[in-house]
Amino acid sequence: MKKFFTDFKNFISKGNILDLAVAVVIGNAFNAIVSSLVQNIIMPIIGLVMGGINISDWKWVITPADEAAGTAEAALYYGRFLQSVIDFLIIAFSVFVALKVMLRFKEGFKKIQGKRPSGVEKKEMLAKGLNPKSAKDLASFRQMKVEEEAARAREEKANNPTEIDLLKEIRDLLKEKEERTSE
Repeated sequence: MKKFFTDFKNFISKGNILDLAVAVVIGNAFNAIVSSLVQNIIMPIIGLVMGGINISDWKWVITPADEAAGTAEAALYYGRFLQSVIDFLIIAFSVFVALKVMLRFKEGFKKIQGKRPSGVEKKEMLAKGLNPKSAKDLASFRQMKVEEEAARAREEKANNPTEIDLLKEIRDLLKEKEERTSE
């Protein structure tokens, strides 16, 4: 039982869980703001344009109320549904715009980061006598690293042939042997 609580504590204390909790709280607050915007600003304007009608009051009465019998009306409140759809569309649009802005900042940051050498690159460049502040030296250093990696991959492939390469080699040896015996 003690291990269970220790595991639970470790699970809760991880950064991702805390980030998720913060996101839920902020999301609820954002939902309240957007709902207020829709209900108190946008919908009254739409109602004014439509002749003073409140959309959330729209309903389809299935059976009217009977006060004498003491029964309430049965109605489908499709106006409330439309209100919820409008809330959703505005929230979805707001989140979409926020994500687009964040992604644009992230792309810009990556572009800036790509123009500067990392700490490891700086050390390697200095060891090779290159200037880490020079864009030309950085570009040539990165090209050199790409070429080194490609050469390493070719060497790795040559030193560790695949099964297909081995089968081709066996096939060629068998053909060669067959040709020698048929002569």
